[in-house]
Amino acid sequence: MSGIYIHIPFCKQACHYCDFHFSTSMKKKDEMVLALAKEIELRKNEFQDEVVETIYFGGGTPSILEVSDIKLLINAVYENYKVVENPEITVEANPDDLISKVLSSRAQSRDFYQEYISLGINRLSIGIQSFFEDDLKMMNRAHNSEEAKECLKIATQYFDNITVDLIYGIPNLSNEKWLQNIEIALSFNIPHISSYALTVEPKTALHKFIKNGIIPQPDDEVAQEQFHILVDKLEQNGFIHYELSNFGKENYFSKNNSSYWLGKKYLGIGPSAHSYNGISRSWNVSNNTIYRKSIAENKLPSESEILTLTDRYNEYVMTGLRTIWGISLDRIENQFGKIYLDYLNQQTTKYIDDHLLFVDENIIRTTKKGKFLSDGIASDLFLLNLE
Repeated sequence: MSGIYIHIPFCKQACHYCDFHFSTSMKKKDEMVLALAKEIELRKNEFQDEVVETIYFGGGTPSILEVSDIKLLINAVYENYKVVENPEITVEANPDDLISKVLSSRAQSRDFYQEYISLGINRLSIGIQSFFEDDLKMMNRAHNSEEAKECLKIATQYFDNITVDLIYGIPNLSNEKWLQNIEIALSFNIPHISSYALTVEPKTALHKFIKNGIIPQPDDEVAQEQFHILVDKLEQNGFIHYELSNFGKENYFSKNNSSYWLGKKYLGIGPSAHSYNGISRSWNVSNNTIYRKSIAENKLPSESEILTLTDRYNEYVMTGLRTIWGISLDRIENQFGKIYLDYLNQQTTKYIDDHLLFVDENIIRTTKKGKFLSDGIASDLFLLNLE
């Protein structure tokens, strides 16, 4: 097994662009943490022969939890699974949470970050999104610009393995301002950056605001320009663009996320979390109350599907094309067969001719020009189910 993902379904407030599963009510937080620990135990037989390499706290907002909550969940993993020595343990965090916990721990003569480190947490993923006040207000982020900078100033004194999230393609975000965002992040010597174009998801506040003309529609051409600004700036500063939205310095790639893209097995704990065992995919119900009730009855609140050979081919094409590892033509032929190989070669011809894809040592990768378009290209390489 590559790792365990633990979904913490709570947030202080709802960001306008977010469609992940979460609740802004913390009333049942303690019960939820116990349910998460119990699901970890209930599912140990599914992966008893696997070894856990990474533990990832995502959400939602894991930094909302108390240190004792995270300790309970990490202990549950160690008690029920084989874990490698020094696994990568990541906690997603918001700047305002980190600042408030540092201040609270100081008032109690404790060191919040040392407590994190004592649990084996060795990587922080901090949701900055932007260092500018107007962007943060438009997205309804819970932190402000000063908190973004202050939390990085403090966190980098304790952790060297930190990644920050930044969003581009925001309405009214100029290229100059976007470049400033990148430069501010670089000033903290962060070794990893995840960056995404702002997407308008249905049923979000952002979708409603755009529909009502309150916020302008994001411009795809501007987003593409800002993507290339990002790529150029980070590569100039020693970052490797190893996945469409992820940039890391050498030895600082996300082991957790890389395992997804490389098709390793993973276990998803918590409401809405997904799991993959190499053959099938399962997902938990996206409802906190139903999730807790099912776990209390020793039932897993999940559904699953068996992935067909074509499903697995399509997923490999999608993930491979997004990464520096590309799509291995040898693997396509050996794992999926000649029909799939012939189809892939046929479909890629036009993209190679347009200098969006290239083949090197029997591996298909995107060119610099094709990187931003990789998801669209991949969908054109998909095959309808033959089964």
